[in-house]
Amino acid sequence: MSESTALDHAVGLGPRVASVLQEQLPGVEVSALEILPGGHSGLTYRLTAGAESLVVKAVPPGQRSTGRHDMLRQAEILRALASTDLPVPAVRAVDREEPAWFAMDLVAGESLEPVLDDPAVAPDLAAARMRRAAEVLPRLHRVPLDLLPVYGPALTPADELQRWTRTLQAVPPELVPDGQRLQERLAARVPAALDPVLVHGDYRLGNILSDGTEPRALIDWEIWSVGDPRVELGWFLVFADGTNFPGVGRELPGLPSEDELVSRYVAGAGLDRLDDLVWFHALGRFKMAAIMGHNLRRHREGRHHDPAQEQLPATIDRLLASGLERLG
Repeated sequence: MSESTALDHAVGLGPRVASVLQEQLPGVEVSALEILPGGHSGLTYRLTAGAESLVVKAVPPGQRSTGRHDMLRQAEILRALASTDLPVPAVRAVDREEPAWFAMDLVAGESLEPVLDDPAVAPDLAAARMRRAAEVLPRLHRVPLDLLPVYGPALTPADELQRWTRTLQAVPPELVPDGQRLQERLAARVPAALDPVLVHGDYRLGNILSDGTEPRALIDWEIWSVGDPRVELGWFLVFADGTNFPGVGRELPGLPSEDELVSRYVAGAGLDRLDDLVWFHALGRFKMAAIMGHNLRRHREGRHHDPAQEQLPATIDRLLASGLERLG
């Protein structure tokens, strides 16, 4: 969505937001909505309500609260997690009228992916944040499922593979070379599922607001589900190695190894070990290659013009090749 469209939407949505917030905070002056860069699911704005700064996530015009635009579902999981020890922003208001939106506290912090985002994070700080993220992840996976809003069946490893296979199959094969080979290798050795846990779906430093080394808030809950914890761990580890992203990322000296991050997770989870992690390493690469192939296809078809997508082929090739290497 263009910035001008987002601005037009803000002009129309602003009075609704102000009215709802002023019902809860009588006499408080609410500012106009300002675009907050970085939101990928729906529209993300910031505003002030008196002395407080809030973030508003809204369904795009013409859409409804379904799929990745389901702001109501995001608000529900954040409210459910407010009573846990997981760092999440507090939800301050929810408006179910379409296009729906919710407001939450603006948490001060930095959410940068060290191997991908700019500005670059100092190597020692990036390493410390990655270690802390590995230690916090077990807290997410310990959240009692009976605290959660209504959710569908728990996703097994086979379900996750099928989900991202559908994404890959919608991409022209020439954009995802070796994609089918990796999918077939994964399908031939799907591990049995572990007991289901809450899964964020995109757990990585780019979705963790950190103050120095300490995580302050886990954000962007649009694809949360209940499933196998190793799916989450395998995805997180894709971002621990800059060699996975030639042409679009960077190699950062001193990042903790996959083995160290897994050890920190296992210790925090009170486990002796995790089996079949090689499969989940490969699945994480398969998922990222499918997403990047989808984005490249949209650019080349003119559905979302972004010349930066032309830098993706080398990374897609590397992700698929390294996934095959992992499986032997």
